[in-house]
Amino acid sequence: MQNKIEIPLKKDRVLAIGLMSGTSVDGVDAALVEITGFGEKTKVNLLHFETVHYDRELKQRILQLCKPETSSVDTICEMNVLLGEKMAKAAQKVIDHAGKTMAQIDFVSSHGQTIYHMPESFATLQIGELAVIAHRTGCLTVGDFRPNDLAAGGQGAPLVPFVDELLFTDENKGRVLINIGGISNLTVLPARSNDSHQPTQAFDIGPGNVLIDEMIRIGTNGANDYDDGGKMASSGTLREDWLTEMIARDPFIPRPYPKSTGRELYTHERAKALYEEGENRGFSFEDIVTTVTYYTVRAISKTIKEQLDPEYNIDEIFVGGGGVHNEFIMKNLHDELSRPVLSMESIGFSSDAKEAIAFAILGNEFLRQQPNSLPAATGANKRTIMGKLTFP
Repeated sequence: MQNKIEIPLKKDRVLAIGLMSGTSVDGVDAALVEITGFGEKTKVNLLHFETVHYDRELKQRILQLCKPETSSVDTICEMNVLLGEKMAKAAQKVIDHAGKTMAQIDFVSSHGQTIYHMPESFATLQIGELAVIAHRTGCLTVGDFRPNDLAAGGQGAPLVPFVDELLFTDENKGRVLINIGGISNLTVLPARSNDSHQPTQAFDIGPGNVLIDEMIRIGTNGANDYDDGGKMASSGTLREDWLTEMIARDPFIPRPYPKSTGRELYTHERAKALYEEGENRGFSFEDIVTTVTYYTVRAISKTIKEQLDPEYNIDEIFVGGGGVHNEFIMKNLHDELSRPVLSMESIGFSSDAKEAIAFAILGNEFLRQQPNSLPAATGANKRTIMGKLTFP
């Protein structure tokens, strides 16, 4: 059992576990980190990282819950507990493989699994029961971060840019950090020395891997879930006219920020319609994957060139999330943006662990009773202390 902890947290150095399950619904990411300080003095050291993958059946069950027509209150209730168990097991696995014990851990901080996100109604739902995580691990557990920002008039997303600002702002160079998960999003970090004192901005861009993964599942009859390394995309022909139509029909990409989205917009039905449209035009499976993958590339490059370049001086672009492993995406982002596009590893940070680490830091700020939101990114009317606390 965890020793009694003083709230607010006053230790200078803590060991924490950050848990994350994203829009791609691949599994639970667990990052064991050492955090020193808080706020602008935050330092973080990744000690170990694990991903506990969902099997195909569980992944499909979760995806069914993300669609109102195939979901129900009883299945959401059951999955809430089941995912709590999964997340607790992920926390235990990262501890075991790091050679630590739960008694050494100060807290667990979990984003949970987003099931539905309705920022226009100031509503959202993340599951993965915090009480289950707390009781299985014996650790103080923080989670359910989005609602407090939504209650303050924000989008409840994106949340990671708060951490991006703490860790990655450079003194002299303007940076853009892109995360390509199921949905792609970015954080704009003006240089600290910027005389115009521009604020950090962040928002969702549009599709990341969500439509690509659906194309692979449809085209292989469920035999594969993703395009490993972008090999399939690299083997096809880009159908530029069709791509131009896709981008023109997308209502989200040109929308002014702050903005957030998810599977509610980029649905299985939308992917299926695109796949059938490609088939009806006589395109091969490879051509469809290539063009839909380029949809993600073009959404990102168009956003940066049209919405950010006129206003910000962007010197460096770094990419994290699952999309960083898609060589087709990375190469074409570099070509479209005419500047280096690098992985987070190039600045000494794990692309795969980045978001799980971020939620550990958000939990650290919460336990120190410090605001951990970024209204410039979410559109909230004030900064808030996001999160909820569960004792074991």
